Amino acid sequence: MLPRSRTLPPRIHDSALDESREARSYFQIETQPKTQQGSDTSNVPPEYSKCFDDDGRLKRTGTMWTASSHIITAVIGSGVLSLAWAIAQLGWIAGPTVMILFAFVIYYTSGLLSDCYRTGDPITGKRNYTYMDAVKSCLGGAKVKICGAIQYLNLFGVAIGYTIAASISMAAIKKSNCLHANKGKGDKCHMSTNMYMMIFGITEILFSQIPDFDQVWWLSIVAAVMSFTYSTVGLSLGIAQVAENKGFRGSPLGISIGAITKAGTVTPTQKVWRNLQALGDIAFAYSYSIILIEIQDTIKSPPAENTTMKKATLLSIAITTLFYLLCGCMGYGAFGDVETPGNLLTGFGFYNPYWLLDIANLAIVIHLVGAYQVYCQPLFAFIEKWASKRWPNNEFITHEYEATIPLLSFKLKLNLFRLIWRTVFVISTTVISMLMPFFNDVVGILGAFGFWPLTVYFPVEMYIAQKKIRRWTGRWVGLQVLSLSCLVVSLAAACGSVAGVILDLKNYHPFKSTY
Repeated sequence: MLPRSRTLPPRIHDSALDESREARSYFQIETQPKTQQGSDTSNVPPEYSKCFDDDGRLKRTGTMWTASSHIITAVIGSGVLSLAWAIAQLGWIAGPTVMILFAFVIYYTSGLLSDCYRTGDPITGKRNYTYMDAVKSCLGGAKVKICGAIQYLNLFGVAIGYTIAASISMAAIKKSNCLHANKGKGDKCHMSTNMYMMIFGITEILFSQIPDFDQVWWLSIVAAVMSFTYSTVGLSLGIAQVAENKGFRGSPLGISIGAITKAGTVTPTQKVWRNLQALGDIAFAYSYSIILIEIQDTIKSPPAENTTMKKATLLSIAITTLFYLLCGCMGYGAFGDVETPGNLLTGFGFYNPYWLLDIANLAIVIHLVGAYQVYCQPLFAFIEKWASKRWPNNEFITHEYEATIPLLSFKLKLNLFRLIWRTVFVISTTVISMLMPFFNDVVGILGAFGFWPLTVYFPVEMYIAQKKIRRWTGRWVGLQVLSLSCLVVSLAAACGSVAGVILDLKNYHPFKSTY
């Protein structure tokens, strides 16, 4: 019998619960009674077991380091490659300033959200396994459905964005090798990204069969290492380019009106749209709140999960912000206002040093394979939980099969519903990516769409409800001002990104994108 999954629905594992109860009796695990007043119980739940957590599930094993790796995998994603372009639109003054402000907001609201993992007491309160569970416990009503729609639509969009980014990197490897073989002559090196999107999609179909979030920790760590690899390569090439230029390029206010780019002359209206889209790109680069609760649900206790999560968040945001500032500023300093590319690694050329760019782009692909799973596992779990509640006695949905892989003596566990629905999901994201292969625009839209509601509004409202903060007190007003300010930023960024998509669609033919 399979061990109980942390994200799959209870009905799938009813028998596993029975075995858990039998195991408690079999191993004669003693439960510690509540200690008398005056003893130190700050870090020990009332009912402590060596094998099971207070909710009857198998002991969680996550630590600050595994949580940090999940966060870094989610945060340092393909969004880092667009930061140089974002700073080029905003300039040396506003660019780094906005990035630091976003980091502060994300860190602060993530702390509020981590306090909502348990309803009531942060040590013994009822656990909320998903973001939607937390919203349901703290707010309830229609807000739960609104939150779910926004969250899972955003996760679907992230899968599309990652598919686009991975295909660009795979095509870049092929192109750099082609240019090297042809000694820099690129007439025969234009290629379609569609084939690479399909390759990435097939890979994700295989990895999507990993049953739940807790079992992708190893993939998350590999992805985190890869994210540092390509970020370091981009940073190093930026430093080398700045040294070759004998100084930093760029201007205090970013790209100027009248500048001539590949898309044409920058008009006053386009300057506004570009600045707003840059806000969306930066917001996307920091977005991970939509899976924060799921990450926190993997952490062991004691100490309290929110304490560990806040430490992991501080460590992760500090590291990623430093990387973002270095990569974004060095990339902008290397290319300046007009020549800064939307994808940093495509700006250094492909002919020399082609092998280093190949390593960086391969690291991007490996990272995105893992990041795709980190983001999509909560969505997978939600659909499977809903299906099991809707059809609890349907073996197609609830039954799991075991198959032994020859030579490896490894037992593969498959569920037919999981196999089919996750495959359909990956295929749909791949097809949409082939229809809309606009990396910067898609990144900007996702960042704008998910930033305010999921990163700011719901964490603020849940925290107010959880802590019972009264209206019109100083703290309540401060939180509302923060939420309103971020709403304005999200709306502005959404407008800029949509305008960018409309501009790109004028010269685009579906399924005929070349790189």
